[in-house]
Amino acid sequence: MAIILVVDDEVGIRELLSEILRDEGYDVRLAENAAAARRIRGELRPDLVLLDIWMPDTDGISLLKEWHAGGHLNMPVVMMSGHGTIDTAVEATRFGAFDFLEKPIGLQKLLATVQKALKHDTPPQRPPLTLEAFARLSFVREFRRRLEQAAAKAVVVLIKGATGGMGEIAARTLLAPRAPWLDLSTVSSALTQETLEKTGGGILFVPDLGVLGKMQQMNLAFALDRAEKLNLQLVVSCATPLSALSGQGWDSKLLARLGEIWVALPTLAGHEDDLPEIAALLLNNFVERSEVPPRRFSTAALNALRTLPWKRHQETGWNTLYGLVRNLALTALDEEINADDVARVMPQEIDEAAPAPSFLPLFEQPLREARDAFEKLYFEHHLRQEGGNMTRLAERSGLERTHLYRKLKQLDIRLGKRGEE
Repeated sequence: MAIILVVDDEVGIRELLSEILRDEGYDVRLAENAAAARRIRGELRPDLVLLDIWMPDTDGISLLKEWHAGGHLNMPVVMMSGHGTIDTAVEATRFGAFDFLEKPIGLQKLLATVQKALKHDTPPQRPPLTLEAFARLSFVREFRRRLEQAAAKAVVVLIKGATGGMGEIAARTLLAPRAPWLDLSTVSSALTQETLEKTGGGILFVPDLGVLGKMQQMNLAFALDRAEKLNLQLVVSCATPLSALSGQGWDSKLLARLGEIWVALPTLAGHEDDLPEIAALLLNNFVERSEVPPRRFSTAALNALRTLPWKRHQETGWNTLYGLVRNLALTALDEEINADDVARVMPQEIDEAAPAPSFLPLFEQPLREARDAFEKLYFEHHLRQEGGNMTRLAERSGLERTHLYRKLKQLDIRLGKRGEE
């Protein structure tokens, strides 16, 4: 007897669908929200899920994405939606939804869709991407060793410079086979002891510390207090300095505990020759997990990615590349992504790099004027490269900061707010 899970916050719809499906001989389980759906999904594997889009705690699309990202979409899911959400329901097929039903749901349409879905063989999902995929790259292997070494002894590990997808790739490297995984950003209500116990032996992941609301901050503190007892590993990604979060009202004691052990994602600067391989791995992962249409890079596109000035993105390079590849895959009109596509979605701050100046006019000037003109070009170039950071500019130029400020003033080089600070 097939087990069908019906997830809808409207009791009338749950009861109606349950009555119809049970009359057809199905074993029907009901969930009034995403939390209940997660619990039932964890206790047994339903053969089919009928999932409503609009729900009070977590909407159906978010729950579908959560199952998709966690590798738990091993059953067909049929979305249910009203007139205003059909486009959203159709879009959900990109994240693994089998089909959608428009409300009010007709009897024949319901039964035909259920029968079709139950006959459908759900292909096994590709395991989520981990740092193992980048094992050929020595600087990534070193980062992985540091991460695993820290996680072996620490309850909570902070990954600096990573958010979202890149943070998840790093965190999933630490997840043991078949161990539970919980993304804290998907929990909008109060975290319970029961939920934590079910995650015990696994990982509680925070994709971006900087965007957590007050409730999720409280959930994080609640989990941290119980993590060691429940054998729970906390992996937290953040690209925002913790001092900045303190200024936003975060509890200082919580931030201090989160920042005790950290590992920084390595910079891509200096590894430009490895960028084509990294970009291709990211793209293949998006395609194989059905997050984007089938796409491949042309040689020219990979070369274009290699030549971008990644020094400007030393702290966020991986996040920039991850977003760039995903954007290319979703917006390119042809299956092959070309160099023009890369230029089209290039981050603005990279695209606006100044062209290399010609030094020929300097040869026509007296030595003193030519030297001053060259020094101005030199400092303006490196100010752009270092994003206005005076500390790094001083290190690069070999000048003491007081002398450097005096030199910039002498050359009439205006500093932005960051440089003035």
